[in-house]
Amino acid sequence: MVAPPGPVLKAEDVGKVYARAGAPISAVKGVSLTLDAGDFVAIVGPSGCGKSTLLHLCGGMDRPTSGRLRIGEEWLDGLSDDRLTELRRRRVGFVFQFFNLLPTLTAIENIALPLLLTGVPAAAATARAAELGERVGLGGRLDQRSRRLSGGEAQRVAIARAIIHRPMLVVADEPTGNLDSATGGQVLDLLVALNRDEGLTLLMATHAPDVARAAHRLLHMRDGIVEREERRDRAPV
Repeated sequence: MVAPPGPVLKAEDVGKVYARAGAPISAVKGVSLTLDAGDFVAIVGPSGCGKSTLLHLCGGMDRPTSGRLRIGEEWLDGLSDDRLTELRRRRVGFVFQFFNLLPTLTAIENIALPLLLTGVPAAAATARAAELGERVGLGGRLDQRSRRLSGGEAQRVAIARAIIHRPMLVVADEPTGNLDSATGGQVLDLLVALNRDEGLTLLMATHAPDVARAAHRLLHMRDGIVEREERRDRAPV
């Protein structure tokens, strides 16, 4: 993973208001946070507290209504839509609850896709995808189309796809939320191992306390604000 000289992520007094018929909805209200290289931070709280909105803002998938964000050394507020898309493609990896794999592609093709989109030759992208597929435990399933994968296998593909381009930051929105407890535990163990062994910088949203406990820091959200921050020992090996 690429480690910038300063923080990987810096959010300053970030807010997000959605226009709705009638009164506008303030989903995030003046949140500030910093992630350094190798951090594992979980955003926790009840449904509707703003954790997914904050995650999407921090990943550059949405723009804040107020405040500003920086990924690496680049502030996002002055970027055009095209430049923001390019920054996400090169510096951020995404893991979603429902995997978001392309059903017509095989596992290895899904994993390789971010490299192909940045112009990496197909042979090099496929070789890197095969290496990562082995790393996440998919060695015998890489030629399967995504619709033939189990939920746990699909999420492993999604994780490999998220890190194949060696991003500064990976954002994970309820990465175990669509899995049974045993499979979810295996996926969480994989994220912990990648953070511990390869320095993956991870920002995760979850409503599950047992999942959140794997993180080094917990941001407890309610009604769009961070009520408190909890620091924990790093997950055991």
